Amino acid sequence: MALLSLENIEVKYMGVILVLRGISLRLDEGRIISLLGSNGAGKSTTLKAISGLLKAEDGRVTEGGIEYKGQRIDNGDPEEIAKQGIIQVLEGRKILEHLTVEENLKAGAYVLGRNSNTKQDLDMVYGYFPVLETLCNQTSGYLSGGEQQMLVVGRALMAHPTIVMIDEASLGLAPLLQKEIYGIINRINKEEKVSILLVEQNARAALSISDYAYIMETGRIVLEGPSSDLVNNDDVKEFYLGIGSSGERKSYREIKHYKRKRRWVGLGLG
Repeated sequence: MALLSLENIEVKYMGVILVLRGISLRLDEGRIISLLGSNGAGKSTTLKAISGLLKAEDGRVTEGGIEYKGQRIDNGDPEEIAKQGIIQVLEGRKILEHLTVEENLKAGAYVLGRNSNTKQDLDMVYGYFPVLETLCNQTSGYLSGGEQQMLVVGRALMAHPTIVMIDEASLGLAPLLQKEIYGIINRINKEEKVSILLVEQNARAALSISDYAYIMETGRIVLEGPSSDLVNNDDVKEFYLGIGSSGERKSYREIKHYKRKRRWVGLGLG
């Protein structure tokens, strides 16, 4: 049984705007999966459907179901879903800007009402992100983009999650910093046994650490498979990695056509 599964879910906003159209995916325990696609494909909406945050935007799962550890959680209360161990790291690095770094980290445990060894938890986070320890008394609003990304991931860890869902971890970061962040996420998965669902536009970064990936387009899954296979798939190379069939890098403007493959069962079928 999958740790988390979505079965043919549809999501509507305000009862009429259909955003997700029959999305199915699964996350097994201890795995990293990527959800890839261009801006507006429905990636963030998928995460919000899982975490219960659709309610804040007048959205709702209207068809299908979401199961976590065998129990239905679709349209559940966000706080209760978080307490069960599913933590979402929102796009845009939503920090508490007027609090210090350490106060932000402590909030990750406090809002869930957990009784925890805060010192031990902080030491764990600082082990993954040493720069946060040196900045622990710094006002969070003055941190760089990379430091803020480390902070929100660290804050999620303070809740001892079973699943962490990270929305656009590499957004706006320099390539070397992207590589560092993804290296740490990979370590967290392996060392803390945290299952991770990554939402990314940067397909190359996500595929480099994920076990399995789903590609979305206009609210649907159009392709899925092991990340090691997708990174070598010609269509993925051309459209998402910007590399042509001869190996040269290509920009999206140079790509004249992309065949939608909604029902691929195997890879390389068209």
